[in-house]
Amino acid sequence: MSAALAARPATAADLPALLMMMRTFCAEDRIPFDPGRVAKAATALIDDSAHGTILLLGDAADAGYLVLTRNFSLEQGGAYVLLDELFVAGHARGRGIGAAALALAARQARDWGAARLRLEVHHHNPRAKALYTRAGFRDDHRDMLTLDLATAG
Repeated sequence: MSAALAARPATAADLPALLMMMRTFCAEDRIPFDPGRVAKAATALIDDSAHGTILLLGDAADAGYLVLTRNFSLEQGGAYVLLDELFVAGHARGRGIGAAALALAARQARDWGAARLRLEVHHHNPRAKALYTRAGFRDDHRDMLTLDLATAG
């Protein structure tokens, strides 16, 4: 992709189309999709940029999306950004959009004053991991563990 990647913040009006892309992302990455939980979280990001942003990708805003959230960690040197989700729609794959979206995410993280940009990648997705390592991300050789506070005792 030679031209700059077109991207814009998602709005409430984009939510139905965004949720369809998110459902596809979750299916492809073997992540359970809870439409109510995801819609609530996406709406929070759309309504309050203090938490982060959802950017729709492509001239028609249908090439995919990326989700960036603001975080803080002593180990990371203070403020850092989590690239929570990056999805490129099937019709837009193979055109450099993923690499351009990673560059866009890094620019946004720098603009927010973050020291680092982090992401998660599933072990079953070597193609995504290869994209991320080509872009300069390193494997920290850690496992991410999760405690669901709604169900934990």
